[in-house]
Amino acid sequence: MKFEELNLLKNIQHALNDEGYENPTPIQEQAIPIIIDGSDLVGCAQTGTGKTAAFALPLIHNLHRIVGANTKTKRIRALIITPTRELALQIGESFDTYGKYTNIRQLTIFGGVNQVSQTDQLRKGVDVLIATPGRLLDLHKQGFVNLDHLHTLVLDEADQMLDMGFINDVKKIIKLTPDNRQTLLFSATMPTAIRELADTFLTNPKYVSVAPVSSTAEKVKQQVYFVDKADKRKLLYHLIRNQNLNNVLVFTRTKHGADNVVKALKKHGVESGAIHGDKSQSSRVRVLESFKNKEIPVLVATDIAARGIDIESLPYVINFDLPNIPETYVHRIGRTGRAGNSGLAISFCGKDEKTYLKDIEKLIRIPIKVIEDHPYPYPVEDAAAKANQKPDLRNKPKGNGAGNAKKDNNSRKSEASKKNKRRWY
Repeated sequence: MKFEELNLLKNIQHALNDEGYENPTPIQEQAIPIIIDGSDLVGCAQTGTGKTAAFALPLIHNLHRIVGANTKTKRIRALIITPTRELALQIGESFDTYGKYTNIRQLTIFGGVNQVSQTDQLRKGVDVLIATPGRLLDLHKQGFVNLDHLHTLVLDEADQMLDMGFINDVKKIIKLTPDNRQTLLFSATMPTAIRELADTFLTNPKYVSVAPVSSTAEKVKQQVYFVDKADKRKLLYHLIRNQNLNNVLVFTRTKHGADNVVKALKKHGVESGAIHGDKSQSSRVRVLESFKNKEIPVLVATDIAARGIDIESLPYVINFDLPNIPETYVHRIGRTGRAGNSGLAISFCGKDEKTYLKDIEKLIRIPIKVIEDHPYPYPVEDAAAKANQKPDLRNKPKGNGAGNAKKDNNSRKSEASKKNKRRWY
């Protein structure tokens, strides 16, 4: 199918042509007609399937008919709720890209920064508001956000908002919107809480599911290295230098771990940067832009901070720490192999992470190729344990060794003594 067959406005088609987009992804092909028609929708699609465009394109299509004229008053007619600042910014960029030949004005708001510039834009009026839950509720409480004219509400990455504890905030936001709104819910997974949310707040929704979370992109090559935890940084540097890896996204389990990896790489002359929840928003944006512009070859991130990273030609993902949730592995490696490109996903597996690896392989239903040829494999055997191990003599034949020889001599002496005693009688 071609984008032309979806009958999007010429203004939108022009923007898509500028980007070189010809064919919609499966989620776009199925979701766009439903959204244009005005129906509620539940979409299940993993990272990297074109989910953002699946709702951005039809929203711009519908909104342009309402606010196409310059004289039309700017009111919030579409609201997109998303869990992280990075993802909010990425969605905002998508609306700017696809709507650049329209008069639609979008604003992205999130916490962690001064609200003045955000409230100034809200006073001027916007058509599309993209927001993280906390900042939205805060500005609504202050009287800067009016949702009375809302046409469409989008809940993006609903499962992540659940995991991050935003579900109650999301319910509060939904109650602030008109009852006759159109509601779109997108999630990579469909746990019970998300299904209950859909059943409660959506009206006769249509369901679209593509690329289930258990699947990994066909063009992503997957490898695993068994390595001691203490040697992971050495192995990372070894791979980057010896395999000439550039544009590498490295995932760590903790914020502290991300900072330590960056310090270790910089110590060896590899420029890198970290993004996580403890970094200021300006720092996160600066590092991410440097990575996108290929000014630094390595970006180290925690899972939550990386939710908004959308780099079409990212060739490498390295799991410095294996995630304890198998679905997270699929999300991580989904950052590479996008838009038909090939990618390589490398995982480091410590002794304490073998259970995680088994769970991942059970979910994706394929074994991950083990790379044994590297300088930091597991030690074959613990020498200290070997030295303290007692020899097992249970199955050894009698007569071998000094201990058995002594025993045999004592036995012969005992038999001779018995014979001599018998002779005296």
